[in-house]
Amino acid sequence: MLRLKVLASVVPLLAAAVFARAEIGSVSHPCIALGETSVELTSLFWTAGVHVAFTEDPARATVRVQITDDADTADFAVVDDGPGSEPESCQANPATRLVSIAAQPVDGGQVIYLSAEGPADYRIYVRSKSFSQREAAALIVGAHGSQYGGHRPLPLQAASL
Repeated sequence: MLRLKVLASVVPLLAAAVFARAEIGSVSHPCIALGETSVELTSLFWTAGVHVAFTEDPARATVRVQITDDADTADFAVVDDGPGSEPESCQANPATRLVSIAAQPVDGGQVIYLSAEGPADYRIYVRSKSFSQREAAALIVGAHGSQYGGHRPLPLQAASL
C-alpha cells in the first residue's frame, strides 16, 4: 500500500517536470526589450509576475488595444519578417519580467480588449511570423501597465528568443 502511495505522488511530479522542461527548453518566446529589462511571454502561469486576460466585451476591459494598419500611427510595432532579427536584445536575465495570458482575469491583472476600432490606450502594428496580435498586446500591456502604474509610452524593441 505504501508503494502505491509513493507511486501516486511521484507520477504527477514527473509529469510536471517533463512539462516544465519542455517549456523552458522551447526555442521561441515572444519578447520585447524595455531599457535594461526584457518582457517575455510564458505559458508557465506560476512563474509569471504579470497576468493578463482578454475579453470580447469592451465594458469589462481595463485596457483597450487597437490593431492598426499603419506602423507610423502605432505605439508599438512588430515587424520581424525580414532577414535580420535581434535575438540578443531579449536575453534572459534576473530583470526579465514574465507575462502570462490567463483564460480568466486574475486579481489585479489587466483585462485587454483587442479591436481594430478606437478609442484605445495603445495602438499596435503587427506583421510577424513569430508574434500574434494577442501576444503583442499582452506584451505591451504587461510591460507598461503593471510596472509604471499607468500608460506611459516607452521605447520598445521587439525580438524573439
